[in-house]
Amino acid sequence: MLTIVLKHDQSKNIDQIQGTLAERAWWKRFPPEGCEIVSWTVAMGLGQIVTLSLPPDLLNRVNIEIERSAWGVFSTEFYPTYDFVPVRTRLTQEWMATQAEKLP
Repeated sequence: MLTIVLKHDQSKNIDQIQGTLAERAWWKRFPPEGCEIVSWTVAMGLGQIVTLSLPPDLLNRVNIEIERSAWGVFSTEFYPTYDFVPVRTRLTQEWMATQAEKLP
């Protein structure tokens, strides 16, 4: 997964932001084909936080679309991420097993 923070350019108002995104066909081009939107959240005062599920070989296409369509509207931060819930479940079970062994 890839989490992208799209920070709004606060020197632009919403009409300017939406106008630029429309001119660049942002809503059609992003995310590229083969990527699945896991979540897309608006964080007031910050911008948008997008989490995509994608195969590693599409990472370059995501980067190109951000450069092509979002630069000048957003500043960006990228965070490769993964689902920690299954790992947490396994670690909890392992810890509980060690605790059970300590009981008299």
